[in-house]
Amino acid sequence: MGRLDGKVAFITGAARGQGRSHAIRLAQEGAGIIAIDACEDQPNVPYPGATEADLAETVRQVEALDRRIVAKKADVRDFGALKAAVDEGVAELGRLDIVSANAGISGTPHAAEDFGDEEWNDMLDVNLSGVWRTAKAAIPHLRAGGRGGAIVLTSSAAGLQAYANVAHYVSAKHGVVGLMRTLALELAPDMIRVNSIHPTQVDTDMIQNEAIYHLFRPDLEHPTRDDFAPASQSMNALPIPWVEPVDISNALLFLASDEARYITGVALPVDAGAVIK
Repeated sequence: MGRLDGKVAFITGAARGQGRSHAIRLAQEGAGIIAIDACEDQPNVPYPGATEADLAETVRQVEALDRRIVAKKADVRDFGALKAAVDEGVAELGRLDIVSANAGISGTPHAAEDFGDEEWNDMLDVNLSGVWRTAKAAIPHLRAGGRGGAIVLTSSAAGLQAYANVAHYVSAKHGVVGLMRTLALELAPDMIRVNSIHPTQVDTDMIQNEAIYHLFRPDLEHPTRDDFAPASQSMNALPIPWVEPVDISNALLFLASDEARYITGVALPVDAGAVIK
């Protein structure tokens, strides 16, 4: 018996990184998966986007667990495509119980006054408005099921404290907390729980790129992963440079499971102590 047997989870940004990890971990516990990803390079993002081949690999790994998965190319900036993907997935898998609004981007660091409108707007459109669109597309299906449900929004340690030179990211991730708390109140009568997860650095492409290396090691012309690790570790109370995607997936699993059946409106750090340091 898995902790999510018979349930279906909708996951955004599922082609790689945390999203793929979430799909695999929930499938391991018995869930069917509806997976979407933009599968494109993103504007003003200093690392390559996921690909359709990446999403196909997520499908392969979920199916290897003998779980069903419906995967579609869709961007959280496009509500029509997002809604169509959810609707199709629910039609095929029969229900919706869990939502992981995981899709997100990072950007090139600047002082707050140096961001252009396009950079600012792209960040909020994906990392905040995209989370809202994800919930908007999914809530009718959760309500229609009449079984309650769980929505988990991916924020960040940067949703609970400030970091210099990423004002757009910090603002978006703080906004996710306000959205989470509001949705938790609005959906409580339907027994739909809403919480947020707040990772520290996670070992994915979002941090393992030259722009982030330079942010943390501006003293080096070409900093490497090894140069970055000690600087990244300095953010955390526990002596580790970053956590692994599965660490976030395990928190998602808990919040989505019946073990957390009365937990709602909570901002849960999975941060190696970053927000208390």
